[in-house]
Amino acid sequence: MIGEPEIGTTASAQLVVEDRDLASSISRESQDKFPPVFATARMVALMETAAARVLREFLETDELSVGVSVDVSHTAATPLGIAVTANARYVGRENKLWVFEIWAEDNGGEIGRGMHKRAVVNVERLLAGATRRNATSLE
Repeated sequence: MIGEPEIGTTASAQLVVEDRDLASSISRESQDKFPPVFATARMVALMETAAARVLREFLETDELSVGVSVDVSHTAATPLGIAVTANARYVGRENKLWVFEIWAEDNGGEIGRGMHKRAVVNVERLLAGATRRNATSLE
């Protein structure tokens, strides 16, 4: 890494809820029933994107940040066609992990909130480890 963000640095990510973002689109099993509202999984992904954006200007070309833990509550439903903004605020380090307060909002206000931790890793090392781990499991 080249430096690090100051405590309190924020970033955001936004999307307009599409069919693919709905909880009802998550499962491919027709027996699974989920509502046609913004999926918690998509909210978490948007929150992770916001947190990653806080770190991106500090990464070396061979590095990226990866999520290692998320603890969120999804407290309000958002329908199709509504804009959602996820925000992340850098709150500090826990050893090698970067810690963020995360929250998401739509036109009606806050829809989710929590904490998120990311690690900065070497891309080649990450991919090599993933390949090695999966090759071992196939034997």
